[in-house]
Amino acid sequence: MSEGNHSLVTEFVIVGFPGLQPEFYGLASAVLLIVYCCTLIGNVAVLILFATHNILHKPMYIIILNLVVSDVLFSTTTLPKIIARYWFQAGAISFFGCFLQMYLVHYFGSVTSFLLLIMALDRYVAICFPLRYPMIIKNSTIHILNATAWIVAKACPLMMVIRAYPLPYCDSNTILQCFCDHISITKLACTDRAPYSFPAFVTAMVILLGPLVFIIFSYCSIIVAVLEIASPQGRLKTLSTCSGQLIIITLYYLPRCFIYLSSNIGIIFSTDLRIVIIMLYSLLPPMINPLIYCFKTKDIKQTLMKRFKKSTAP
Repeated sequence: MSEGNHSLVTEFVIVGFPGLQPEFYGLASAVLLIVYCCTLIGNVAVLILFATHNILHKPMYIIILNLVVSDVLFSTTTLPKIIARYWFQAGAISFFGCFLQMYLVHYFGSVTSFLLLIMALDRYVAICFPLRYPMIIKNSTIHILNATAWIVAKACPLMMVIRAYPLPYCDSNTILQCFCDHISITKLACTDRAPYSFPAFVTAMVILLGPLVFIIFSYCSIIVAVLEIASPQGRLKTLSTCSGQLIIITLYYLPRCFIYLSSNIGIIFSTDLRIVIIMLYSLLPPMINPLIYCFKTKDIKQTLMKRFKKSTAP
């Protein structure tokens, strides 16, 4: 039993999908393992390309590198435990381990949100102030902004853990989710969770909507700047430099906003459907993003094509 919170619960049990029948546990674990392996392979491939090709040592690709690291760490934080739950029926997680996972889940989510803001800033300056771009956006500047994102993102998840950890957990220890998160844990507290859930909701909205407001502003400005380009070919070429980033941003923000807002305007989902949606927007982007980097980013695509041609040359 934890000494600091007067709880009777010493461990939690991650259920995953409550409605999933035992005969499908093997299939579920296999699918999740494939997702994890694809995520690792795709993102590690991007890391290797960055490490071995100096042409990719530019501000945009440094941001992508940080996104890759965040995606890999998030997937590694969440997937192995839920895979073990279905493969080996090992769903138990220690009291401290659950709160550690909760912190890391929200931390890497916050880091990604801030990195997407930096990505939008890069495209905003590149398109709206192209002549000043080399002076404003340097590698050193991006390194500082990325480091700031990783540091600042620690605050809100840490506050959530500090407020949730001392609550009394004295009844159920069953987490109806695929990983420990703030909502799933605080629902189990033997106390009124309203004083804790509302500040957490406000924090989530600040982390989610704060960067999103700037991202929307930046891309609206980009659209205005693109419409001022006389040549249709020039407009398409300029917009193509943002297409990959827009797909990544949409995959991250749209489903999250839908889930957060729907729960506060009375739209009710079944538990299983809600968990499926959360897993889709949490785990598919880290798996899909490397494909977006490769097919929607000019330098990465050209680097891959050169490597492919070398490997197939007689």
